[in-house]
Amino acid sequence: MTADPADDTRTRILRAALDLFAEHGYQRTSLRQIGERLRLTKTAILYHFPAKEHLLAALVEPLMADLEALLDSAQAQPTEQARWTVLEGWVDIMLAHRRPLGMLFHDIALIGRGDTYHRLMEVAMRANDLIAGPNAGRRERVLAAQAVGACSDPVVFFTDVSDEVLRADMLDGVRRLLAPPPADAAAGSPADGPPSGVANGAAMARRRPGRPPALRREQVEAARRMHAAGTHSVDAIAADLGVSRATVYRHLGPEL
Repeated sequence: MTADPADDTRTRILRAALDLFAEHGYQRTSLRQIGERLRLTKTAILYHFPAKEHLLAALVEPLMADLEALLDSAQAQPTEQARWTVLEGWVDIMLAHRRPLGMLFHDIALIGRGDTYHRLMEVAMRANDLIAGPNAGRRERVLAAQAVGACSDPVVFFTDVSDEVLRADMLDGVRRLLAPPPADAAAGSPADGPPSGVANGAAMARRRPGRPPALRREQVEAARRMHAAGTHSVDAIAADLGVSRATVYRHLGPEL
């Protein structure tokens, strides 16, 4: 019988390393322990991974590759589409890699020993650029950095929450984060000018006096995203956009 390629020695070593790192931590796990679990010699492990940090880099590689592919796909998209491609895709990738991400959170200082750290920083900066949008100011770039955290950190801290529930909560949180302030708050913005980029991209003018009879194009797009994500009821969408239920139904009726 031909062996399953997924069960080759290198893959088995990575699986055992991930299990032991999760149980004991990277620092307290030795190559000898990994070998004992697999009935391999330390020499056999070193043949595939010349140093223990190479194991860590290999475990993180699928996560890094997925993030880089996501940013590559978003790069050519229009600003608003690219922003939400990155944010929604980032959440999905974090959830798909929950186990190695948890390990990385506990041993993140160790990735500074190799090229993985520089790749991680480059990925973070590219994501920030795409989320903030072109010509973004300080406020938009700060919000973009916060948005990346909102699409990452809960995966580590809420391990007992299902992927489906956590995804909905995370995306709801990042939409609220990127929504522009009410009109009266915007009037008191810092001297570097009114918000643009991220804030205007979300275009949810919330809790303004009165209820406008129509939605702007950006608001319609935001409402469609909320409805498609399944995180907002019609009432919640109307409240977030500061309009009536009838206005939401008038613009999105066939989709609801």
